[in-house]
Amino acid sequence: MTDGTLDTTGAKPAVRLSRYLPDPPAVVWRAITEREQLKAWFPCDVVVEGGRWAVGAAITFPFPADVIDMTLTGTVLAVDEPRLLSYTWGEDEVLRFELSAEGTGTRLVLTDELQASWAARNAAGWEDCLDRLAGTAAEPDAWRRRFAAYSAAFEPVIGPQEGPPAEFKGEV
Repeated sequence: MTDGTLDTTGAKPAVRLSRYLPDPPAVVWRAITEREQLKAWFPCDVVVEGGRWAVGAAITFPFPADVIDMTLTGTVLAVDEPRLLSYTWGEDEVLRFELSAEGTGTRLVLTDELQASWAARNAAGWEDCLDRLAGTAAEPDAWRRRFAAYSAAFEPVIGPQEGPPAEFKGEV
């Protein structure tokens, strides 16, 4: 699946992905805010200062050492349970999760405002993450296929796309 779209109307480009999840918003909210549930699908650990999502709270994002030696920091920007969660992810990105009831489930829209050259890489990575959140097993080489498709779509609009950081030790 390569269902991500590119939004270039803001100060920075943003990648937007949408998923239907069969659980109601309150359940999906826990999946995007509870540390133990995040570990099942998010690309790194998520440690919120004081253990509570509140505007202004500091966040640390330690990645597994076997993937990359990196810890990002962030700040909670918006919390409107169970509809909206937004925070900075490192120095250059803003993540926004919007949840809305759809039938008996939830429509989750993830927006990643980022550096232009990271758009294809992150779109492919977030698709993998959202697949895990939805309980879908990763296909072999899914990230590589998605990255190639997103690069082809995004490069004419925002320029050359970068692959994984040089320090990346994980599988793609």
